[in-house]
Amino acid sequence: MRKLNLLKLKPAYFFAFGIIVTALLFALIFGFQSNNQISNGEKQISSQFIITQPEIPDEVYLFGEKVPLENFEVYERLDREIIVNAYWHSATILALKRANRWFPVIEPILKRNNIPDDFKYLAVAESNLENVVSPAGATGFWQFIKSAATEYGLEVNNEVDERYDVEKSTEAACKYLKDAYRKFGSWTMAAAAYNAGMNGIDKWSGLQKAKNYYNLVLGIETSRYIARVAAIKIIMENPQKYGFHLTEQDLYKPLKYKEVVLDSSVTDFADYAASLGINYKTLKYFNPWLRDTSLKNKNGKKYIIRIPEEGSIKLIDEN
Repeated sequence: MRKLNLLKLKPAYFFAFGIIVTALLFALIFGFQSNNQISNGEKQISSQFIITQPEIPDEVYLFGEKVPLENFEVYERLDREIIVNAYWHSATILALKRANRWFPVIEPILKRNNIPDDFKYLAVAESNLENVVSPAGATGFWQFIKSAATEYGLEVNNEVDERYDVEKSTEAACKYLKDAYRKFGSWTMAAAAYNAGMNGIDKWSGLQKAKNYYNLVLGIETSRYIARVAAIKIIMENPQKYGFHLTEQDLYKPLKYKEVVLDSSVTDFADYAASLGINYKTLKYFNPWLRDTSLKNKNGKKYIIRIPEEGSIKLIDEN
């Protein structure tokens, strides 16, 4: 093998050799920095996303009645629901934002009917304070099925569905809860009956010879129901403790409106809305219980139509 004579190498070889060495040095330096950045990034991410056990209060009262947390199974039910709701961030944030708008509507109705204030959290458990429709057809904030809605005084047809009226459906919910309380003698049992029906609770209570909700073996939904309401109350009463740091500006503002009486038929609600100085979309938003584009109203029934106070909202220009 011949020895390499460096003195005889052409300058081009030295130049190429220099480029290779320089590239290797850059690769080593860049790789070291990247590893440091990844390592620091991992430390930063791990410090930002710490998953911990949410706090479970030592004592919990719901509807003015004590939740027996000394029983391990009841404690674990509540533990589960606090974990679910504390880490179901999107739903809980929306509940907190909507509550600023709708709790001032619901609270005085509960108070006027002598219903414990905690039942406002039942509405959160039912619908997250939104006019939703369940697969079974339960509708509105309080999730009434049609038969129960009409039984408790709500009008439900193709043109009008008062399950979508927060005030009227809250009144109907109060009537139901008072009936259930008279039947079972407990607000907790009344709340369970709101979920499973009075006949269902009565049946299982009789079969199991137990009158206390916490002693009943129930379906998974009703078994979790009271703990879910309790968990929602605990988190919404002290949201920052559970990581929800919302400012006043984040919350949805109460709606400002005035009322007009409608006691005649309406052939076109778009034209009717225009006569009130608003558009059809705004009319529907403030009166979601209007379910059609017209209203026959053959008997001249008086309906209260809500329209926004002048200047309280900005209407979108058609042009």
